Amino acid sequence: MRTDLLKILIAAILFASNTAAQYESLDELANIAIEVSPKIKMLEAKRDAAFNRIEINSNMPDPVLTLGLVNMPTNSFSFTQEPMTQKVVGLMQSFPFPGSLTAFEEANAIDTLIVDEEINDAVNEIRMITEQKYYELSYLRRAIILNEESLTLLNKISEVVSTKYTVATASQQNLIKVQLQITTLMEKIEDLKSKEQSVIADLNALLLRDASSQIYTVDLNEIKFLNTINTNLDSLAYSNRPLLSGIKYAERKSQLNQNEAEKKFYPNINLQVQYGFRDKIAATNTILSDFLSVMVGVTLPLNYGGKYSSGVEEHISMQEFYSQQYSLALQNLRGRFGGITSQLNSFKERIKLFEEGLLPQARQNFNSTLASYQVDEVDFINVIDAQDKILKLGINLYRLKIDYLKLVSEVEFLTGTEF
Repeated sequence: MRTDLLKILIAAILFASNTAAQYESLDELANIAIEVSPKIKMLEAKRDAAFNRIEINSNMPDPVLTLGLVNMPTNSFSFTQEPMTQKVVGLMQSFPFPGSLTAFEEANAIDTLIVDEEINDAVNEIRMITEQKYYELSYLRRAIILNEESLTLLNKISEVVSTKYTVATASQQNLIKVQLQITTLMEKIEDLKSKEQSVIADLNALLLRDASSQIYTVDLNEIKFLNTINTNLDSLAYSNRPLLSGIKYAERKSQLNQNEAEKKFYPNINLQVQYGFRDKIAATNTILSDFLSVMVGVTLPLNYGGKYSSGVEEHISMQEFYSQQYSLALQNLRGRFGGITSQLNSFKERIKLFEEGLLPQARQNFNSTLASYQVDEVDFINVIDAQDKILKLGINLYRLKIDYLKLVSEVEFLTGTEF
């Protein structure tokens, strides 16, 4: 008895966990896709590498320790024969021109900000892809429901036609026609179910789950329209799109690289200290003092072959490159925003037309046609056409809503803003 109770409890827990996983909201699915995304993890590793790269050349170069023998007589190789024989220990340190290391550090620190913007843009892109897949899945499921409802209705019509056929008030052609329509709808439903499984697999791939894992969607009949007339999409993108911010950071890095390259026209300083140990002379038993040497060297930046000036010109050219890249990105966004605005307004008007006019009229037409057919006032083909019209209008209406939501999701990605 206790074992059976334990099995029931385990089954209930498993069912509850499966149900909880199934009923994840769109926001939860998008957040999971972002959290597990290999692309995001790759970019985060790239950012860590950029951060660690800052310290590579932004610190003082290592000192050089030298050990040597000076003025060693070759006839005896003795340390006590000649007074100038020394055992030398030296230390040399190079000092870059003041500001060079800081300039390099500032230029390379920008890399982390550039990659941060790459990450932010990738996050927005993954969110958009997840939302659009989710919307498409919702559309397919709605289309399946509408087709199944239409199939149920056709089966009822088939019963009416069969009854009329038995009493010789309907032709065999009408009976065949309705059966053909039923078969066509069944084939359409199977095709939609196949597409549904394909989109589920795509979504589960984003979530790093098994391809057959169930994903719950909600009915999207009620949608919030975006007021694009009063929304300056260009301004939103300029302020919030990570892609544009990343280009600006890249341009700033080129300016800092130019500053760092210009530092190479200034000399570096090398400081060297040597200490020479001398032994007493064996022949005279004379004790000798040690030698201390200090030397200062200065590099001569002669710019052979224009190697330094070419570096400066390179970074000036890169500034122009990023400036034009930014202008090109804005140009592409403005062109896309113009099309999006007109599409959104068109979708909005068409949705209202469907909801307030076409679909209610189609339903009234079907009810009237069916009633007329039952009293032999119209031909059966009129009933099929009226029923098919309702189905197509219902599916097209939902398609419009889904396309509208997909477009809003794209606007959010392109502007870097959530509406």
